[in-house]
Amino acid sequence: MKAYNLITILGPTASGKTPLATALAAKIDAEIISADSRQVYRRMDLGTGKDLQDYTVGNTQIPYHLIDICEPGYKYNVFEYQRDFLLAYESIKAKGKFPILCGGTGMYLESVLRGYRLIPVPENPKLRQSLADKSLEELTEMLGNYKVLHNTTDVDTVKRAIRAIEIEEYYLHAEKEEREFPQLESLVIGVDIDREFRRQKISRRLRQRLDEGMVDEVKKLLAEGISADDLIYYGLEYKYLTQYVTGQLTYEEMVHQLEIAIHQFAKRQMTWFRGMERRGIKIHWIDATLPMDEKVGAIENLLDK
Repeated sequence: MKAYNLITILGPTASGKTPLATALAAKIDAEIISADSRQVYRRMDLGTGKDLQDYTVGNTQIPYHLIDICEPGYKYNVFEYQRDFLLAYESIKAKGKFPILCGGTGMYLESVLRGYRLIPVPENPKLRQSLADKSLEELTEMLGNYKVLHNTTDVDTVKRAIRAIEIEEYYLHAEKEEREFPQLESLVIGVDIDREFRRQKISRRLRQRLDEGMVDEVKKLLAEGISADDLIYYGLEYKYLTQYVTGQLTYEEMVHQLEIAIHQFAKRQMTWFRGMERRGIKIHWIDATLPMDEKVGAIENLLDK
């Protein structure tokens, strides 16, 4: 373990990465730093799949960081994530514990693993106005023309796509001082889940969360005064559930379209992770169907090498 100062566990949605991270954390006395772009928001629990019960392993409560740190409606970004990651990382190290980075948001993961030197990007009202009438497909095509890397896995609404283009335009033209970021030595573990098994888990989990009250969660957020547009901005569950609650979709349409969107999202996540490998990040893939103790043991063996 002396060769590493971080362990990263990544995988697509429903792959079981969080239970693996917590099982490993209990074994090696570690704390977990989340890398999920939506779990930062308070009271957005079922829709973001926080599964906080996973952080209790036996009688051990695994400390976690960067979950429930923002109010709904706020537009948290990768620049802030890098800053908050470093604070969490340093606090864990100061306690003599080992940090485990766990999540599925590709840009958040890669900003840490490759040490991106990022800067805060202000809003550009003129650019936003010029893009306001474009469709998501048109915006996504525009985004693909930029050479700068952007997290396309989460760009599933018009507002998010416009913000992504805003960031790329700023990086192209702005004079900027880059933020320094330390080079971390991380053992990177990927949870390898069969496509069909992943699809089954996604569908089962979606129905379970609907039964647990995911629609009511969205209704409560709207009742708090969070705008429908702000919830739709967060994509996936919040996009389709908000459209259902506001009468734009029937319940059956919502479930059908959301299920398809989550499957597509998981596919985009895997595409991103394969891109990380092409960009030089070594990912050690572990079969998701192995018993938990075997998966933890495989990681411990890699740490000892």
